[in-house]
Amino acid sequence: MKLELPDLPFGKDALEPHMSANTLDFHHGKHHNAYVVKGNELLEDAGLSADNLEALVIEAAKVGGGLFNNVGQHYNHSFFWNSISANGGGEPTGAIADAINASFGSFENFKKRFVAGGVGQFGSGWVWLVADGDTLKITKSANAETPLTDGLKPLLVCDVWEHAYYLDFQNRRPDFLTSFIDNLANWDFANHNLG
Repeated sequence: MKLELPDLPFGKDALEPHMSANTLDFHHGKHHNAYVVKGNELLEDAGLSADNLEALVIEAAKVGGGLFNNVGQHYNHSFFWNSISANGGGEPTGAIADAINASFGSFENFKKRFVAGGVGQFGSGWVWLVADGDTLKITKSANAETPLTDGLKPLLVCDVWEHAYYLDFQNRRPDFLTSFIDNLANWDFANHNLG
């Protein structure tokens, strides 16, 4: 299986002012693309067989090292691009809203815990909304780690590597995470993943 840089599911300026075209040029065009290029180099000799990207991530995790770092980062970034939307943010509707209320008591409680999870991720990484059976949880992961390898079902993710927000928010990670929930979170994607 070969990695391919996905097209963004929105125009590069569609997320402004919450995420700039300049950020997307670097984040998607340079950072994500570098994981694709290096991942494909490492996959040439890895001898892994997988029918889809999720299965490839799990196989690459067994190998570890640079192979997993690049394949995992490709998966995480591809998931992130779908976790944001120009029409996103605010309170969700549908099954994901019901599941959030059941698991966290209210959307406001979820939002506080999600932002705190992202702020609390030391260094580079990710904050995830995942399904663990019928319960939703907030997890965080460092570097290329992903909930897939823990048997959890990712629903939504926010990238908290500095390249995801530094051009727009500098060192204000809490403000970036709040903006993600208020303006960008793609609840349609989360509803699709929950189903």
